[in-house]
Amino acid sequence: MPRPRKRHVQIELPKLDKNGQRRGGKRRNAGRPAKGPRPSERHKTRAVFKRGEPIHVILRATPAVGSLRKRSIMRAVHEATIIVTRHEARFRIVHLSLQRTHIHLVVEAENRVALATGMQAFGISAARNINRVIGERTGKKQSGRVFADRYHARILKTPRQVRNTIAYVLNNWRHHGEDKHDFAKNWVIDPFASGCFFTGWKERDDKGYTYRAPPGYVGFVVWQPSLWLLREGWKRWGLISAYEVPGGGVE
Repeated sequence: MPRPRKRHVQIELPKLDKNGQRRGGKRRNAGRPAKGPRPSERHKTRAVFKRGEPIHVILRATPAVGSLRKRSIMRAVHEATIIVTRHEARFRIVHLSLQRTHIHLVVEAENRVALATGMQAFGISAARNINRVIGERTGKKQSGRVFADRYHARILKTPRQVRNTIAYVLNNWRHHGEDKHDFAKNWVIDPFASGCFFTGWKERDDKGYTYRAPPGYVGFVVWQPSLWLLREGWKRWGLISAYEVPGGGVE
């Protein structure tokens, strides 16, 4: 019986460019250049979270924007929080603070899609308004990038996590030493945060009282929490003092 004929498989040699280097595949300095010294959030599928789990979101600004802790920027972000109320059935901002280079938010979202939609609405509106403010200040039309990368989202699963995150977001100015500036001498809470709507301050005896803002103060449009973890669960670990200085570990 004759042996079967052996098949010859052709192997395609790698293509070389004009310098004799191999084309394709991973190589040094290949790919899209980085947007800045800090890498963007990795473009991977967002983690799935349960309906009762709040989300801590960090949104970073580009260096060209400068400090976000300005009254004009605060009003711009205030307008963005109004726009987000259109999504109130599925996405709500509960806490928010402006730091020099980034924005902290604690939000409630129905699911991953609602989180993405709500953050997209907030980010687009905030960027447009901030560009307008910068344009009015410089006299030049501003249309560049405001936020450097994708937002970072952290799922909060336990009462202790939620308590620490609320304290971090609302008292983050003390962590960064912003409370030492002259503008803060008459403020107990951060004027660039939503703390005046927070009802869990230790100094207010948890009676639903809040710190009174001065006349003409423009804050943010935020919602009272509906999730148990944000409403009651975190209190198992103690109320939050307005003078509490959060530790490191987040931003």
